Amino acid sequence: MNFSLVICTYKRPEPLLKLLRSVNDQTLYPSEILVVDGSPDSKTEAAIGQNSFKNLKYFRVDEGDRGLTRQRNFGISKVAQESEIICFLDDDTALKKDFFKNLLNTYQEYPEALGVAGYIISDVNWEEREPFYDEYGIDGFSRKLGSRNVLRKKFGLLSDQLPGMMPAFSNGFSTGFYPPTGKIYPVEFFMGGVASYRKELFEKIKFSSHFEGYGLYEDMDFCLRASRIGQLYLNTSAQLYHYHEESGRPNRYNYGKMVIRNGWYVWRVKYPSPGLEARLKWHATALLLTLVRMGNTITTNERQEAFTESLGRIAGWWSLIFNKPPHEA
Repeated sequence: MNFSLVICTYKRPEPLLKLLRSVNDQTLYPSEILVVDGSPDSKTEAAIGQNSFKNLKYFRVDEGDRGLTRQRNFGISKVAQESEIICFLDDDTALKKDFFKNLLNTYQEYPEALGVAGYIISDVNWEEREPFYDEYGIDGFSRKLGSRNVLRKKFGLLSDQLPGMMPAFSNGFSTGFYPPTGKIYPVEFFMGGVASYRKELFEKIKFSSHFEGYGLYEDMDFCLRASRIGQLYLNTSAQLYHYHEESGRPNRYNYGKMVIRNGWYVWRVKYPSPGLEARLKWHATALLLTLVRMGNTITTNERQEAFTESLGRIAGWWSLIFNKPPHEA
């Protein structure tokens, strides 16, 4: 299958080079690599120019096309006509050797697949046994829930859906709650920075212009809309690392606002008219997690960051009373 790789980047030349070197080592290599750079300086361009990567095309965009969703849509517009699959990777990831081989094999095994995501390797300890109260169990494996989710469980606010599926009050489990079994799981959302889609999908939908700049949850928005059209999958054998580089991220106050406002937005993409119980649970979860984040000003060393993000969450929450984000059909 002809497939293109689109990498949107912003002021991360060294992480980008690390990713591109891992692409070089792949057992299956992209037909083309499109680097869409929104950086206001030329450091990323210079870094790429000092190296040689096969089939790489570099684009440096101006202000009008800057921001994750705009850069992705720009990249899609430059993809070769003969490409069948478009892959997207965050610029702070690095791939295991068979990533593309295993990812693309999913489309052969499941011809109806409209999109497939890879699996982020984490330091979560999975054990093959039944879960305890403070753990999450699935497919014969168990892992720690984490203090926030244990607290949600005590208040009846934990998702009753499988990972990658949104419950009626949102706040579902991420695909990271699937164990690294090598299996393929059907989902309705996954992380956009480790994703791939059939090119034909972009003839029907695009990444939403609602999300600007950092674009928190834009990937969930796109996946939820794509899931109305066809089936998405997670392939846990297509593995990679995600390093969560701090450079290029918004300040903690704006991030906190995004958590609430963008979280509300994607919830209403899936459930435009949720029932009373779902509404109460969504707001109860927002309150609980805001209080937990505020508590981090005492329990962690990053006190200023936790306090600033908490203020952003509170501001975002109150803004929903007077200025709800309009959600797309």
